[in-house]
Amino acid sequence: MVVNLTFNLTHRFLPVSVSLNYSQVPSSRCVLTQIVNPGAGPSANGTIFIAVYTFHTLPEETVMTTPQRKVAIVTASDSGIGSRCAEMLAEQGFDIGITWRSDEEGAQRTAKRVAEIGQRAETIQLDLADPPAGGKVLQQLIDKLGRIDVLVNNAGANFKADFMDVTWEDWRKTFSVDVDGVFICGQVAARNMIKQGQGGRIINITSVHEHTPLPGSVAYTAAKHAAGGLTKSMALSLLPHNILVNAVAPGAIATPMNKMTDGDAHKVKMPEIPAGRPGDTHEIASMVAWLSSEWATYTTGQSFIIDGGFMLANPQFKGY
Repeated sequence: MVVNLTFNLTHRFLPVSVSLNYSQVPSSRCVLTQIVNPGAGPSANGTIFIAVYTFHTLPEETVMTTPQRKVAIVTASDSGIGSRCAEMLAEQGFDIGITWRSDEEGAQRTAKRVAEIGQRAETIQLDLADPPAGGKVLQQLIDKLGRIDVLVNNAGANFKADFMDVTWEDWRKTFSVDVDGVFICGQVAARNMIKQGQGGRIINITSVHEHTPLPGSVAYTAAKHAAGGLTKSMALSLLPHNILVNAVAPGAIATPMNKMTDGDAHKVKMPEIPAGRPGDTHEIASMVAWLSSEWATYTTGQSFIIDGGFMLANPQFKGY
């Protein structure tokens, strides 16, 4: 449909009068396509300008589109860093997939907070002690949510034992979750992202001990170093598909795993850390949110240390 509208406009210092004939034009579906025979008289004394505008209406399907929803999956998001990452990504407009191993109530609390923010939340139990089975569970969650745009590999395990004391079983359990789980979940997510054809982000939560040993935790140190190398290899492999892969390496963070709560971050004193305190989970989640955003399109293969200066001083920091 083509509809002509005639505008009578006065001089810019005088009131504007407009006469329109647009009764047949659906106002939400109009596009100006041309200006026909614009006329103009002297402007000094407020002479009226006259122009005829031609509008074309748009087909219904052109304007009745639903924006593509974004989906982020955060493993082990039943508490601590994972839960805060889920909340912050929901605040950025992502629907959230939440996984838990043993704390279903914690996962439901995270889901409730995501729903209160206004985003969809889905939960599923995921145990990466059996990585191939875990990969199938992750695919079920992706299918339920319809897609995946961001994966946060947050699940981790730490069996504390020195080199001469660690058992083969504990060594393998640590690597199963901290390395094999990152590999399997990353591969499943990347295959879906490639199929979707719109790129994506994979963020691996490692540790400062990706970069320096944790005394008394040889398996954990080795696994986190391996996860750091895996992050770099994934980044190179997936960059042609516009999938960016980075690591976030926390220092001591106030979480239940460290026998603290979020509120302890500014109450507990840690003189062995230059900042003098543990980190808050939001200080990790905010980096994850940035790496998931449109502002981080030129960053891949990096490990972002968030540690209150621990790595600068590098003490023999026992316990985290």
